[in-house]
Amino acid sequence: MSSHDKAMRQAIEVAKLALVSGDVPVGAVILDAAGDIVATGYNRREIDGDPTAHAEIVAIREAASKLESWRLDNHTLVVTLEPCAMCAGAIAQSRIATVLFGAWDEKAGAVGSVWDVLRDPRTLHKTEVIAGVLEAECAALLNSFFEELR
Repeated sequence: MSSHDKAMRQAIEVAKLALVSGDVPVGAVILDAAGDIVATGYNRREIDGDPTAHAEIVAIREAASKLESWRLDNHTLVVTLEPCAMCAGAIAQSRIATVLFGAWDEKAGAVGSVWDVLRDPRTLHKTEVIAGVLEAECAALLNSFFEELR
């Protein structure tokens, strides 16, 4: 199993925690340069009543708090769904070096689908993006959630 796959499997497990509160199962983990988990996050919009409580934002806040720094240089964010514009902005602002994501978000994705915030040539901070890691598994978790809602 590749290190990307291992990290994404960890993010998938974190995503499942969102199901308890009825939120969309998106999970994120932030890894340091050694590949150790610094922080995790899952969608908490429903449980917190907070529109900004996306998995990525929750994980970024936790990492910044633990590290006592807003700069997450040399860190990797692994997330089960392509980040939206808000999350892509937060990723750029926190200086995260690499983003790995699983499923594409054809409606609101901002890292290649609808927009490409992180790789826009006008962006000051450059972030490496690796897309489609365990894409089918990540998409299946989301599809299952939305099928049950219908």
